[in-house]
Amino acid sequence: MHIYGAVSPSPPLLKNPTQVIEAPSTVEEEEEPLPEEFVLIEKTHPDGSIEQIIFSSVGDVDVNDLEALCDKVGWPRRPLSKIAAALKNSYMVAALHSVRKSPGEEMMNILVYLESSLAEENDQKKLIGMARATSDHAFNATIWDVLVDPDYQGQGLGKALVEKLIRALLQRDIGNITLFADSQVVEFYRNLGFEPDPEGIKGMFWYPKY
Repeated sequence: MHIYGAVSPSPPLLKNPTQVIEAPSTVEEEEEPLPEEFVLIEKTHPDGSIEQIIFSSVGDVDVNDLEALCDKVGWPRRPLSKIAAALKNSYMVAALHSVRKSPGEEMMNILVYLESSLAEENDQKKLIGMARATSDHAFNATIWDVLVDPDYQGQGLGKALVEKLIRALLQRDIGNITLFADSQVVEFYRNLGFEPDPEGIKGMFWYPKY
């Protein structure tokens, strides 16, 4: 199924007992550009630990972490060299990371953050979601590889991930946004503003005849 069309997404609705840090808004109402990285959700677990779900559009995705996430959702494996090339050549890579803090460690974590190297900081993050877009940098973009860790599905994170990616593309004045969707997720993307085959437009594929 080819899902094709420009979209103007609504703000994410997360139906789980978490605190949404970012105030709901639409693209039209947003005066400031979407930050490249921000806390999307913060929630407290029964043991008192605090978990933050961080959205990032700066492409900070490790290929080994992505392969592990793809394994977890049941996607077939692809060569790591090709995954690295796909990430490098994407126009935008959006990711969701989970950072969990033990009770009473918030001040200590601030000090650790200030003193640690970037590699040490990244080791504290767990990749739980990703989506990427390719583009001609002017008019068109196509979204690929949308996935969320099964342990975090059902919390509205996939919806939020796609909506934030769309907002980031619209803020770069790219309004013709397309994607390819399996039949079981067509309604998911329809609810985000995509239309299957609008005005009779069909996605076409070339296959070798040998």
